[in-house]
Amino acid sequence: MSTKSFGQHILDATDSSSFLSETTEEVANQFETGQSLQPRAIHESSEFVVQNAKSIARASRAYEALSVVALDPVWKRLSPWSRSLAKRAFDCACVVLSMPVLIPIILLIGAAVRFTSRGPVFFLQERMGRHGKPFTIVKFRTMINVGDKAHHPITTSDNQRFTSIGPFLRRWKLDELPQLANVLLGQMSLVGPRPKMREHVISDLPCRPGITGMASIVFACEESVLARLPKNHLDVYYHSVVLPAKRQLDAEYMAQATFLSDIRMLVNSVLRRWDTKVLENLNFAAAFKIENERASSRASEIPRAIAHMPMPAGAARPASVERVSAF
Repeated sequence: MSTKSFGQHILDATDSSSFLSETTEEVANQFETGQSLQPRAIHESSEFVVQNAKSIARASRAYEALSVVALDPVWKRLSPWSRSLAKRAFDCACVVLSMPVLIPIILLIGAAVRFTSRGPVFFLQERMGRHGKPFTIVKFRTMINVGDKAHHPITTSDNQRFTSIGPFLRRWKLDELPQLANVLLGQMSLVGPRPKMREHVISDLPCRPGITGMASIVFACEESVLARLPKNHLDVYYHSVVLPAKRQLDAEYMAQATFLSDIRMLVNSVLRRWDTKVLENLNFAAAFKIENERASSRASEIPRAIAHMPMPAGAARPASVERVSAF
């Protein structure tokens, strides 16, 4: 599946009302012979639930539960290359052969991190690996050391305090270089799904997580794009839209990955050949939906405000919509 077709697939799915309607109609058709289920009634009731959800969180949970039907590949299979010992040998060979070039760069970056901000050079964090096995990922620290205070688990370009060289390292993905040690230890691969924090895991990985991958290419500018979302919708949007989208992209790639496709993936990552169209479309779709919900909320508040507005003595209060329609 290409990123373009996948982007259109996600855009269709983000309209939760139509998605619920299609799902309920499909279920109704399966039981149509029973005569006890009326497709139109189910269709209307599903629209009522979506339109009258008390909070975006509740609507998101319903969407996430149903999105499993459309987006979750359940990691049914891996390509022969993805599960081969040759891929593991390729990872180790690439790391070892690149050491003469990368070691001076790693030392230079480490010194820059150490002398431009207080705190440790490396950032260590627990991530979930193959088959849900936790391991400690190693990265160059790009944020100001806050001691016991926790950073926001979803990073955007404006919700974290970065060091002076942090944005540069993150933009060029240089903060990921220490993860070559994770590759040598057998905890990661060069190409594969990015390892998630425990709270972001929505399915176990049947393969080693990677330093780069299809979702990494598509979501390379994720931090700047997510910064456009309202902060109160960030968690909901990330868990109900972004994480399933990443899972779908990675699963599709790993199901058909080859030696040559991994080479292309590594070259595109080094040369920063990002394909961010899917992410942009996801963000704009969510922003449009949120703005529509705000507009609907403001519109629904106007009649209530008029109903409670003080009226001069003897003045007739305007008739309600129900009373007008009765005529």
